[in-house]
Amino acid sequence: MTRKDGTIPHFIRSDKPSCTDRTHLDKQSPCQNRCFRGVALLVLGFFLSASYYRYGRLYHCSSPQLGIVVTTGVGLPKKVQQAWAAHSPYFAAAAYKAPPEHCEITQVNLLQRHGARFPTAGSSKKMQGPLERLMNATSYSDKTYEFLNNFEWDLGEAHLIPFGAKEAFDSGSQHYLRYKDLITSDQLPFVRASGGERVIDSAMNWTAGFASASGQIYFPTISVIISEEKGANNTLEDSMCPNAESNKEPGNAWRDIFTPAIADRINEAVPGAEFDNDDVAKLMPLCAFETLFHGTASPFCGLFTPEEWQAREYYDDVLKYYKTGHGNPLGPVQGVGYVNELLARLTGKPVEDQTQTNSTLDSSPITFPLDRSFYTDFSHDNQMVAIYSAIGLFYQDPPSSKRLDPARVWRISRMTPFSGRLITEKLRCKDDMEYVRMLVNDAVQPLAFCGASEEGLCELSAFVESQAYARSNGNGDWDNCFS
Repeated sequence: MTRKDGTIPHFIRSDKPSCTDRTHLDKQSPCQNRCFRGVALLVLGFFLSASYYRYGRLYHCSSPQLGIVVTTGVGLPKKVQQAWAAHSPYFAAAAYKAPPEHCEITQVNLLQRHGARFPTAGSSKKMQGPLERLMNATSYSDKTYEFLNNFEWDLGEAHLIPFGAKEAFDSGSQHYLRYKDLITSDQLPFVRASGGERVIDSAMNWTAGFASASGQIYFPTISVIISEEKGANNTLEDSMCPNAESNKEPGNAWRDIFTPAIADRINEAVPGAEFDNDDVAKLMPLCAFETLFHGTASPFCGLFTPEEWQAREYYDDVLKYYKTGHGNPLGPVQGVGYVNELLARLTGKPVEDQTQTNSTLDSSPITFPLDRSFYTDFSHDNQMVAIYSAIGLFYQDPPSSKRLDPARVWRISRMTPFSGRLITEKLRCKDDMEYVRMLVNDAVQPLAFCGASEEGLCELSAFVESQAYARSNGNGDWDNCFS
């Protein structure tokens, strides 16, 4: 099946791990058991829309991603899945609220993270170190760990997984249905993607979902892919501030508070494992990656309590705060370029920026039009955190490294889960004034920095004025990225 634009719609690429790629860390193992389970799960997959299969392309010998992991949990409570921080599956942080009746949405800007993926090479290496010591044990004093006798590592590297493809597809469908009044054959979403494969694949799946929801009437395409090559100007990727070092000390201080009891428990259950605090923190994400790929709860999830997952989430929150968030002096400046592009779209004026923007692309009406009603950009979580911080969203004082704050504003699972999204709506109301409203994962943001109303509406002019940090190219912070 080909799309109207001549490209082949797809959910995922076909160059993913096959049966012969499945390993037991250091030796090859067959995956027939996984495949058998996949066939059994496929019986449950009929609830997926016809469009999923029309546009889908599943891995060979992999479990079908049914989406039930985030609706029923497959043995995992939602509070565990939603405590995986940046590895959490997408969930709405609040129910979407339509704007006031006297206001009409005239423009939408969607910034979205790629869907769920395999771990990166670096993350895999971190998990495999402590995992190998668990698997090399000759005996386990706790039967909970006996699954390790037959465990097979079958995760790929960094690619979008089927569940992540479905997240992007569903997002495209949802946004068509929500904002279809803005769409005509002459006003299709203008779609850009950062140049990473999983980001591009997510964008393609989003356009497929959008087309499907429209009844195959509207076929948006990816108009611009921004290079992630070293030195390339890119407002959708956080690689242009070489001096922006991440401070890991506060996060590690919290790690050393919540992990010792876990390490002791593992060492008692697995003689010879010799786990330390760092090993615990490195191993825990395997629960999320396994669960999202296979569609059923990973046995690694059961090695930890719900309270320990909450503690691990807080660890990630603190790390992100000091990586590209408010806690890094050079964190927010990495989001300035996108903010200035957003201001240009909202005001219909050319981009004014001296940071990450690609002036060649942004000065052309072909690659950066200013007359569209719907803009969609696909990015990465660290860059989205920088953008949130540059705008002034989720601001809070530095999180404590001694105790978990359950009431904190800064919570990555609600900011940038897989397929997480920021929506900026431009509205015209009956007073003939233009306003801006922002939603993160459907939760309306208070926007106190521009005097927002109870409905979250800021006057457009007040919002532009509030973005002085971006309009001044980071108040000198951009220069500090290189000096």
